[in-house]
Amino acid sequence: MNEKMHKAARTPQLSDSNRRIIDSNPQTLRLYQVWRGSNRFYCGGRIIFGPDVRSIFFTISLIVIPVILFCAFVSQTLIKEFQHQLGDLIVAICAVFTVYVIFLLLLTSGIDPGIIPRNSNPPDLDDDGSTVSSDWMGSQGNGSNLPPTKDVIVNGMIVKVKYCQTCMLYRPPRCSHCSICNNCVERFDHHCPWVGQCIGKRNYRFFLMFVSSTTMLCLYVFAFSWVNISKIMHSYKCNLWRALVKSPVSGLLIVYTFVTVWFVGGLTTFHLYLILTNQTTYENFRYRYHRKMNPYNHGCMQNVMEVFCSKFPRSKNNFREKVKVDSSSIFANSLSLCHSANPEVPKKSFDIETGKRQAVAVEDFEDMQNQLDSVGRLERCEIEPRHRSQEHKADWENTTDILMLAAEFGMEHVERTFC
Repeated sequence: MNEKMHKAARTPQLSDSNRRIIDSNPQTLRLYQVWRGSNRFYCGGRIIFGPDVRSIFFTISLIVIPVILFCAFVSQTLIKEFQHQLGDLIVAICAVFTVYVIFLLLLTSGIDPGIIPRNSNPPDLDDDGSTVSSDWMGSQGNGSNLPPTKDVIVNGMIVKVKYCQTCMLYRPPRCSHCSICNNCVERFDHHCPWVGQCIGKRNYRFFLMFVSSTTMLCLYVFAFSWVNISKIMHSYKCNLWRALVKSPVSGLLIVYTFVTVWFVGGLTTFHLYLILTNQTTYENFRYRYHRKMNPYNHGCMQNVMEVFCSKFPRSKNNFREKVKVDSSSIFANSLSLCHSANPEVPKKSFDIETGKRQAVAVEDFEDMQNQLDSVGRLERCEIEPRHRSQEHKADWENTTDILMLAAEFGMEHVERTFC
């Protein structure tokens, strides 16, 4: 029995995360591999999606399936009725327009929306006259002396910017932290579940083009479905109901596109209003600039030029950049491993931002090894059972987790403990 336990302790199976933990040599990884947001990366970090990327397939199906029905059933009558290949052109325009809409959808969803890089350490207080409130000091258990807001002058008006505890930075004006993607996004508009991505400074124009193009595609299918019904009524000398019976797909597309165009068309109209007034969806619902002066409004023409004619902003992140990280930086603030046995060992915790177990520093392993040494000496000196006294019983219960962890990491102390 002891021999089997001795062999099991000699050859433990280490997981990949634990191998990285005990490896003190720095590793060279890509930035997207250690990114602490909730984004999904593909093609080696070249494409970045939101955490709800699967919603894109549902959105694509809502666009493609009606177009397939239109081309397969409705277009047959149009090709016969229109001469000089005009019917073929109607179907071709619908297909090409659909490909264009899907391209805009993928472009909106697959690029960096304007993510602000995180700080590894909190910023220093600027000498700008900012004061720290007593409420802020009392609410911070870590002793942080950073004020929750700072005043920034934008176009001659004072705008308050907030400090982001997650990204450890003062958000630039018009920037907000997306709770879904877990990133601060520049000129944050909203998180769109239909495209599975935040809408920000870098992809807002593509989002508007996608919504407006979808509206036009719905109107296109809606109009030619009615043309198909009218052609059937004229050819068979029948009323509307009989024509719908002869082409039920046309009737289905008329109802579907009529309902959809109210949604995407209303969204297009709303965002056109936001562009003319230089607002974001977040600002419109939160600040209500119509009640006070908007510091970003430069007039209708210049507002439109800012969105559509300005230079495409470069990403502030190079997700394919190689970075050197060690185990402690990959998994900072790790879970408590042996706090029950030794209260002096620093506690670890799960990183609520990444959901991964954090690393244990080399110094913590040394403390744990010293503790295991004392446990091994205690067990070798014990002749009577451990439960003889309350103190020894507490020691045994408190060291169980340590021994299991040591067995996982292959420490030699386990051999002495179980032998």
